[in-house]
Amino acid sequence: MTRGFFITFFLLLCARVWAQTETEVYLFDLELNKGKPVLTNPKNISNNSGYDNQPSFWDDDRVLFASTRKNQTDILKFNVKEGSTSTWLTYTTTGSEYSPLRIPNKNAISAIRLDIDGLQRLYEYDLETSGSTPITDLKIGYHVWFNNHILVATVLVDNRMDLMVINLEKDTKKTVYKNVGRSLHLIPGTELVSFISKKGKVWEIMSLDPLTGMTQKITNVYGQEEDFCWLDKNTIITGAGKKLLSLDIGSNTNWETIIEFPQEEINNISRIAISPNRKRLAFVAEESAAKIIEKQVSSFNNRDIESFTSCFSDDVLVQRFPDKTMYKGYSKMVENYERFFENVKTSRVEVVNRIVLGNIIVDEEITKVDGRNGHQVAIYQVENGLITSMTFIFADGPLTDAESIVKEQLKAYNNRDIDAFAATYADDVELFKFPKILTLHGKQNLEQEYGTLFENTPDLHCDIKNRIVLGNKVIDEESVTMNGKVFRTIAIYEVENGKIAKVTFIR
Repeated sequence: MTRGFFITFFLLLCARVWAQTETEVYLFDLELNKGKPVLTNPKNISNNSGYDNQPSFWDDDRVLFASTRKNQTDILKFNVKEGSTSTWLTYTTTGSEYSPLRIPNKNAISAIRLDIDGLQRLYEYDLETSGSTPITDLKIGYHVWFNNHILVATVLVDNRMDLMVINLEKDTKKTVYKNVGRSLHLIPGTELVSFISKKGKVWEIMSLDPLTGMTQKITNVYGQEEDFCWLDKNTIITGAGKKLLSLDIGSNTNWETIIEFPQEEINNISRIAISPNRKRLAFVAEESAAKIIEKQVSSFNNRDIESFTSCFSDDVLVQRFPDKTMYKGYSKMVENYERFFENVKTSRVEVVNRIVLGNIIVDEEITKVDGRNGHQVAIYQVENGLITSMTFIFADGPLTDAESIVKEQLKAYNNRDIDAFAATYADDVELFKFPKILTLHGKQNLEQEYGTLFENTPDLHCDIKNRIVLGNKVIDEESVTMNGKVFRTIAIYEVENGKIAKVTFIR
């Protein structure tokens, strides 16, 4: 590697240390209908380019959260009653504030301050004087006030967080549990605090009595979701992807979906908070994954390697469809694109079609490199605001009228005609889950599986919302109605010798 690469890579790495996922804070009115939570009147109360996170309620009508301005993060207060206005509560030029909470019985808030020299401490901010003082010298990650002098907090220890009870009056600190998550809440109607145990493979929601140090399991988390809050002492609300779910811990029911958001801009819901009177709910959502793709396309066209590579994760995987690895890792990407921009005089990508499915983006792209035109499809996977994989599809298959046979199979599918449907497929057809997990092989198995589906699903119907044709491949964005529910999926059909030989599904 050249010295230039090392200098460039060092500068890019430093910039990435301070990078944060673009998020927004949403606020809803909350009601109960036959005991079930219902959300109405949505508002984006941050509406800010950058990082907005960690909402908490000052009272029933005012929300605190961390928000980015002028390249730092400060604490903002949003007032619902006063015309939905916002007021900045902190402006610390030597650092940024996160995770604001109202301190009980005080006109003050507490927040984590991350100074530009890397020091991380919990501070108290007096809202009358605007002064700030450190609360403890511990490196605290997250906290909740049990009362105005007892804190329950996570403390950073090596590569984990431990749960500690801190009594400010008695100046005592006691570790009560090791390896916990970031979600800490008072459990309504009790003298307990909830937290997440990460000791086992299955994370558990636990309760803590801060006065005795006693802990007890409540239930398992939903999947591996880190954030939840309490609607009442028996009802937990959590987020997963584009959904909010609830669980009644006093019954034998499973997690139930409260709402699923179709909006492209709401993804990976986290950091949920509920007002003291249980009339409002706030959460954080990542912006559309398409925004990070637009940024990397624009940066590529501007030949801005720093901006371009900042869109990718440290362990980014770049491959040729379906799963042939081209290279892996952020440093390798920097090296490859630095060399590309050095050796190519002109380069441009034009996105002519786009399919968005949650954190999956499929772009049909026309490329022009030193006057040579190209046609390709790129499949991007985005997590935590960064591109984790980029899979290229090229028009390198046999020339064929691929779209016609795919249209025939769609017509047969909607008619639930298993003979006509199976006739569009090759005898050794293979169905995959992206990128290459085999789920079905052979026409006989296809006839059996889809025949049963056709017989048992009278409302079965598929609509094509978008289509990309590239050589022998047809990429469809599909909306499938089945048993009263609608599902979205992406199907990649590969046609050989006039038959569908492979189908790869992205869900």
